[in-house]
Amino acid sequence: MTFKAVIFDLDGTLLDTLQDLADAMNSVLQRRGYPLHPPEAYKLFIGHGFPTLASRCLPEAARLPAIIAECVAEAKAEYDKRWMRNTRPYAGVPELLSETARRRVKQAILSNKPHEFTVTMVAHFFAAWDFEAVIGGREGVPGKPDPAGALEISATLGFPPGDVLYVGDSGTDMATARNAGMRPVGVLWGFRGREELLENGAEWLVSRPADLLAWF
Repeated sequence: MTFKAVIFDLDGTLLDTLQDLADAMNSVLQRRGYPLHPPEAYKLFIGHGFPTLASRCLPEAARLPAIIAECVAEAKAEYDKRWMRNTRPYAGVPELLSETARRRVKQAILSNKPHEFTVTMVAHFFAAWDFEAVIGGREGVPGKPDPAGALEISATLGFPPGDVLYVGDSGTDMATARNAGMRPVGVLWGFRGREELLENGAEWLVSRPADLLAWF
């Protein structure tokens, strides 16, 4: 089976953003006197946007709407200063994008990261490749695993959902693909693990970016 269209998740799939996100959020926690978390812990915090990230990082007693909102604003400001310090494409991703482009596969990106960060980071790290759509978290549009964003991209790509390969590193991504009627592929180099991917409906798992070429 081959596909002519693919949607990629961003964090944990194309880009290793863990250290910069952890540093941004930890700087907020430190300033407010809350306990910090090691970068590895952020693998379980990331994936549903900044409000969920802030909530998961805060002590339970501090998870109040007003405090979460303040921490989100502060974390975004901190992240704006440092999103490119340690973040890099995963090994093999540039080569994958070049080969899929050569094979005329239509490509897009869907993330729960705020839209402005998503667009800026894709332009910075992936300027050499064309994407039919780049969508992040937007006000008034439900984030993943709701299928709204994926279906919007499917229409832009000009392919029915069942003909689109959806590639991500988390259960949220696999659920998004299933909810949208797309074919889910889980990557094993990202923030989550094999069990979570399979439990949420991954049809296939890959260990290296080059492994994805089997479907193109």
